[in-house]
Amino acid sequence: MRIAVTYDNGQVFQHFGHTETFKVYEVEDGKVLSSEIIGSEGQGHGALAALLAGRSIDVLICGGIGAGAQNALAQQGIELCAGASGDADEAVAAYLRGDLVNTGANCDHHHGEDHACGSEEGGCHGSEEGGCPGSEGGCGGCPGRVMIEGPNVGKTVRVHYRGTLNDGTQFDSSYDRGEPLEFLCGAGMMIRGFDQAVAGMKVGETVQVHLMPEEAYGQPDPRAILVLEIAQLPGSEDLTVGQKVYLRGSNGQPFPVVVTAKDDTMITLDANHEMAGKELNFTIELVEIREV
Repeated sequence: MRIAVTYDNGQVFQHFGHTETFKVYEVEDGKVLSSEIIGSEGQGHGALAALLAGRSIDVLICGGIGAGAQNALAQQGIELCAGASGDADEAVAAYLRGDLVNTGANCDHHHGEDHACGSEEGGCHGSEEGGCPGSEGGCGGCPGRVMIEGPNVGKTVRVHYRGTLNDGTQFDSSYDRGEPLEFLCGAGMMIRGFDQAVAGMKVGETVQVHLMPEEAYGQPDPRAILVLEIAQLPGSEDLTVGQKVYLRGSNGQPFPVVVTAKDDTMITLDANHEMAGKELNFTIELVEIREV
């Protein structure tokens, strides 16, 4: 298997269409055998997908990506894991461990907005031990998004943040990873409440925000509960309750589900985001602003 990562100075580059280099990893039996850095030759979305296909790439790991580029990759048979950030080598290691989250088009990282995919299941794809964990998303776009307003909209920003639940439990922190999160403000790469908070900040400023579910991952959607016959879902006979696995939607992109019930003939899968229905608290520090 060959994995390509949008690459810049050791980090996952955040804009697929603007990447100047890819780091390509040769993988066998879940281990990286070798890697090399290749140029993108300054090509656009469709041509970049063709370039990767010409290099026999099986999987692309990147930060932000649009629906057009996602479709171009799907047409070339390249699996997508969007929403990655930080060290490129660690992103590949996370993918191979089954820890990397795929957000699909316009949804990024831990904060990327999700929508349940009412898709056609094409069998179980991977588990937490392997395969591309399809995101926090994989729906290929976020319909109905409210426009974000503020002086930072349209600019690339880097922020440090810490996220907690109302009981004080920390669920994510860029401080712990030692690397700020980079994204294009107002582009739909973040959940709306987080994006809106950053849109009006100044460099060096730190804010505290409390987000209701409607500003974050929304309420659980009963339509995202899938009850299927085990015989119609190859690989599901070996799954256990509580296990996270990945199904493929009708567009070929993986999306995550959790096994919530199972008997001899039927299995129940929950495709809701794990943070759906929860109020979230963030401490956000704006580190840097760059014009695009």
